[in-house]
Amino acid sequence: MRRREFLAALAAAAIEVRYPAVAPQRALAFPRDHGAHPDYRIEWWYLTGWLRSADGEALGFQITFFRGRPPFDSANPSRFAPRQILLAHAALADPGLGRLRHDQRAARAGLGLAGISEQTTTVWIDDWRLALEGQRYATRIAGRDFALELELAAGAAPLAQGEAGFSRKGRRVSEASYYYSRPRLAVRGTVERGRGRETVSGSAWLDHEWSSTSMAPEASGWDWTGIELADGGALMAFRMRDRQGAAYYAGGTRLWPDGRRRTFGPQEIVFAPVRRWRSPRTAVEYPVAMRVSAGEEHWTLAPLMDDQELDARASSGTIYWEGAVRALQPDAPGRETGRGYLELTGYWKPLQL
Repeated sequence: MRRREFLAALAAAAIEVRYPAVAPQRALAFPRDHGAHPDYRIEWWYLTGWLRSADGEALGFQITFFRGRPPFDSANPSRFAPRQILLAHAALADPGLGRLRHDQRAARAGLGLAGISEQTTTVWIDDWRLALEGQRYATRIAGRDFALELELAAGAAPLAQGEAGFSRKGRRVSEASYYYSRPRLAVRGTVERGRGRETVSGSAWLDHEWSSTSMAPEASGWDWTGIELADGGALMAFRMRDRQGAAYYAGGTRLWPDGRRRTFGPQEIVFAPVRRWRSPRTAVEYPVAMRVSAGEEHWTLAPLMDDQELDARASSGTIYWEGAVRALQPDAPGRETGRGYLELTGYWKPLQL
């Protein structure tokens, strides 16, 4: 067969995917929406948190499982056909080491190598796993130089982000995701980092998000933070940055301990760099300390340590900064008013989802 005929045969064997739209009319429904949504283009379950060892040492951790549906479905009925791709990133922020311990995984779903559930949160790649049973999540990660085995108990219902779970990410209505969070997960478990198994406890934040659109073509990446506040509430804030580094779109949610919540529009969220750090490995510069404003409230985010860069080129093809941060009162810099995580993407090069 000649080359042109061969390529035509390949094209004929592939069916272009039509991803379902993300629309504001759809209400989140549980427990179903804890599970995977394989018709949509991209999805992730994203855990971040602070741990404390038995001797009082503070550690940060991040575990993210990604699911992606390729733009073409193969007509081949073989189980080897890549209809769903799964990726995972995990990291331990260890100030004693001074940099992240991190690892990553990638596999196609099926064949006993990786899988997802549509009924509830169950996603796994090899021996990495995140699963929800009742109101408790369990995760197990075995990295190259660290391991995590944690149980995370939810004490409250999921927090729907945006408009009842419809979260705008750009100026076009199509630039949106379905998105909910579960802050203040009570964590217990063990960590291994070359000194035997250590018992840890702490608090964590879970995000679950799925969408059919990539970022706006004008956007290069985003800054995101999830903070558990000392008053018993929580803050989620993000901004999408344009190709010049300015804010393209923004949003967020403030939750109070009595259950009240406020959703912020694009003009009410401001991220302002306070201090930058340059990676000695990649030469990428990140604003690792940020002043974040949400309406009339302001916080300064200070990193647990500067070097929390994660090189994920072997799986998702990007480099980003993902770090444990303290929220400080701007007018009293030594006063801690919360703890959480800050994510900085698109500083290496424009992010491609």
